[in-house]
Amino acid sequence: MSVQSQKFFLYVRKSTDEAERQVLSIEAQLFELREYAKKEGLHIIGEYIESKTAKEPGREVFNEMLAGIEDGKACGVVAWHADRLARNSIDGGRIIYLLDTGKLESLKFPTLWFENTPQGKFMLSIAFGQSKYYVDNLSENIKRGVRQKLRNGIWPGYAPLGYLNDKNKRCIVVDKEKAPLIRKTFELYASGEHSLSGLREIINALGLVGKKGGVLSVSNFQYLLKNPIYFGMIRYNGELYEGKHEPIISKRLFDRAQMVMKQKSKPKTKQLKPYLYRGLFHCGECGCFITTETQKGHNYLRCTKRKGNCTERYTREEIVSKQIKDVIQTVALPDEWTDWLIAENRKDKEKSDHSSAALIGKLEGEITEIDSKLETLLDMTIGGHLSQDEYASKKAALLTQKTDFKEKLATFRDQSHNRFELTESFIKELNQAEKITASGNLEANRDFLKKIGSNPTLAARTLRVPLQKPFTLAFMHKSAALTALASGPKSLFYSKLRATRVKYPVLQAP
Repeated sequence: MSVQSQKFFLYVRKSTDEAERQVLSIEAQLFELREYAKKEGLHIIGEYIESKTAKEPGREVFNEMLAGIEDGKACGVVAWHADRLARNSIDGGRIIYLLDTGKLESLKFPTLWFENTPQGKFMLSIAFGQSKYYVDNLSENIKRGVRQKLRNGIWPGYAPLGYLNDKNKRCIVVDKEKAPLIRKTFELYASGEHSLSGLREIINALGLVGKKGGVLSVSNFQYLLKNPIYFGMIRYNGELYEGKHEPIISKRLFDRAQMVMKQKSKPKTKQLKPYLYRGLFHCGECGCFITTETQKGHNYLRCTKRKGNCTERYTREEIVSKQIKDVIQTVALPDEWTDWLIAENRKDKEKSDHSSAALIGKLEGEITEIDSKLETLLDMTIGGHLSQDEYASKKAALLTQKTDFKEKLATFRDQSHNRFELTESFIKELNQAEKITASGNLEANRDFLKKIGSNPTLAARTLRVPLQKPFTLAFMHKSAALTALASGPKSLFYSKLRATRVKYPVLQAP
């Protein structure tokens, strides 16, 4: 059959892979092939245009064209080069097989000679093989480069949300505009007060958008909150690497967010009416929860009596609210004490600024030792003494330890500043306690009670609240504070507060 009487399909393909950016565009291929077909007198009955890589089989347009060949609609194909048809062994094998069966009689390439003979098919096989070798070799080179970047602590791709690619330094840097919103996202979620959908509404309203300016979805926020990149680690193909980029959040904040996400993933219970004190108190007689119900327009607190007989009676919500105010007032500091205590606290801070070198040196030594262990692990893996899975597992454990030590070091370096600052805030907070009770805001009173007390009980219509340390200090010295004229009680109070600052996390950095 003459070439002029044969029917041809015209096939053009442009991959989305960066590796093939040098290939002619779709438009350029179409122009060149149409001119070539006209010059050679080829009868084109259909054009197939595809934008997809040929590294893997499964191209829809290519398969549609081959189906037309098998159905006898055409017996030839025109393409720019053999690598436009196939870069994998399966598609290349299909072309050769169609030539062997006679369903495909001719292939025409402006850049490559082909003749349907044993020699021609052999040369075509070599061309397909070269295309596959190029792809395989390029893929391995790219993977090798990615692995080296990861070992160097460099993010190997497009910067995640909150970071930017620095083309000069070839690394990622903090996006000063979006990073505060990323940090806010973690802080809000770690508080446990927001669902993912609620968090999405808040953060989207603040102006955080995706890389292309689109609104972030709930799944985007879930992925963001699980990404360790934000506290300085890189997770790639399931393996952790220590990043050299600047963290946006601390690992402690990240861990808190993961804990909240884990808790929120538990099955949801039935939504209950939002009473002010629901779940806050236990019965002082039997230990069961105190619940709230509405009768004749008033809210009453009562024991659930889940454990059997209990003589505890109903208590009006207003009575409980009044007793909460009374408890809060027992820890309030008088105004005249506040300035003196703050001044003493600042004196202590000045003395503490020079006493942290020993622990800093110890923590730095721990970090250096872990670095040495990481190098030993790598040597053992290269030497064949550890499998890749064993290496990844041990490496992840060491990197986690290193991150913990680095955070402890950073925390300790700031501790002299932070703990004294928090102590000052604590003093001011106690000074504000009476103002909180006078505000009439029942929710604020309830929340302050949660802060100062633990396991509150209700029995015989009387509220009992064991105070948490260091709030017990304020309670113990309240009566003395109200009558003191000399500095003695204040000095005693501050000496207790100084000891408490070291022992109790309420006066330490979060």
